[in-house]
Amino acid sequence: MTRPFRIGIDGLNLALPHGTGVATYSRTLARTVAEMGRAPDLVFGLPVPPRSSRDLRETLFFAELGRDDQPETSPAAAKRARLFVAPWARRLVEVPVQGRVRAEAFAERLPSFSTLHSFGSLWSVAARHFKRYRRFLTVTMADPPEIMHWTYPLPIHLAGAVNIYTIHDLVPLRLPHTSLENKRLHDRLLRSCIGRAARICTVSEASRRDIVEFLGADPGQVVNCYQSIDPVPAIDSAVLAGRLRALFDLEPQGYFLYFGAIEPKKNVGRLIEAYLASEVATPLVIVGGRGWRSENELRLLGSAGSQSLSGVARIRKLDYLPRRMLDVLIAGARGVLFPSLYEGFGLPVVEALARGVPVMTSTGGSLPEVTGSAALLVDPYDVGAIAAAIRKLDEDAELRRALAAMGPAQADRFAPARFRANLSALYRSLVVPVHDTVPAQPVTFGAATI
Repeated sequence: MTRPFRIGIDGLNLALPHGTGVATYSRTLARTVAEMGRAPDLVFGLPVPPRSSRDLRETLFFAELGRDDQPETSPAAAKRARLFVAPWARRLVEVPVQGRVRAEAFAERLPSFSTLHSFGSLWSVAARHFKRYRRFLTVTMADPPEIMHWTYPLPIHLAGAVNIYTIHDLVPLRLPHTSLENKRLHDRLLRSCIGRAARICTVSEASRRDIVEFLGADPGQVVNCYQSIDPVPAIDSAVLAGRLRALFDLEPQGYFLYFGAIEPKKNVGRLIEAYLASEVATPLVIVGGRGWRSENELRLLGSAGSQSLSGVARIRKLDYLPRRMLDVLIAGARGVLFPSLYEGFGLPVVEALARGVPVMTSTGGSLPEVTGSAALLVDPYDVGAIAAAIRKLDEDAELRRALAAMGPAQADRFAPARFRANLSALYRSLVVPVHDTVPAQPVTFGAATI
């Protein structure tokens, strides 16, 4: 019997308790690989001591995965970052999963997998290694997959596998004022990924063009697979209305919604300014965790007890929400407002389009590419244009109906089947299928296949 070749995927963002768009990309990638016939081998950076008993490793792994704080961003991690890092390869620790842990709580975060491997502080060790030696950290395992797909530009190479890297965008280089990365080091890292990779995977033609033009990559080496979104849950209209009232005290189509990180790139500050200038009565709900310089983006909202702008009362800020709650907010919105300065793909926009929710977004990066004519586009730096678009979307019911009708068809360009076909073509161009008489079965937690 011929089985598909094995594929490894890193857990850099899967381990985050409040994942971002890259975490969604990683989960979707893992699910898609599983749909090809083999759940992936996952590689994490969580501390599981190699000398611990094999029976205990499952418990130790999930104990670390369940932490609210991030070991790699803790004060202890900052102290470790100043320590000497050895130049030799690191052996990944296998984590046998045999049902010792009741792990149903992780079903939304942890995708289907075949095997788990981990190495404590892998990502920071690799970053320190790259900074010191200017070369990638090699990691090893007893039976590596044929392909290792790193979902982010990480300075790591899995021995015995064909290594490929996803570069989502060049925002740190094209909009350097909107991110914290060391720009010289990041530029070196991206160029090193291009030099080491069998292929570079990316998520839009806009990003592919940037990678080729700004980093000098061989056009034949950079493959745009786009990306897919999680399946859109069907929500009965009466159920939706009840959940909106019970959870958020909102009515269907009675509010505008922004969801995403609160950071300079996302342009939330100008969105709030434009919303206030529009003077629409429809409330604005902002959902997102606070990132770097978020206080600047939210400055017009004031602090608790000191709101002086009358329009601020119509703006509601919510922190991170579980996916099931966010789905309710998206489905019920009058419109999604997403005037980002630059996007490699623009996942929130596609998620709104798929649900038939009208979208106002920007001309930044890939957004015109992924929305086509199914969204209202604005210059993200023009507050007046954003305000005018909000008023138009609020007042023009016919425009909302037209955009809602076009959205699902546009989002279908990024349907799971298309993403799977793109990935399959990429993987099959790199390796020859191998043979195995007993394909490994994915690990299952409760009703969810894991």
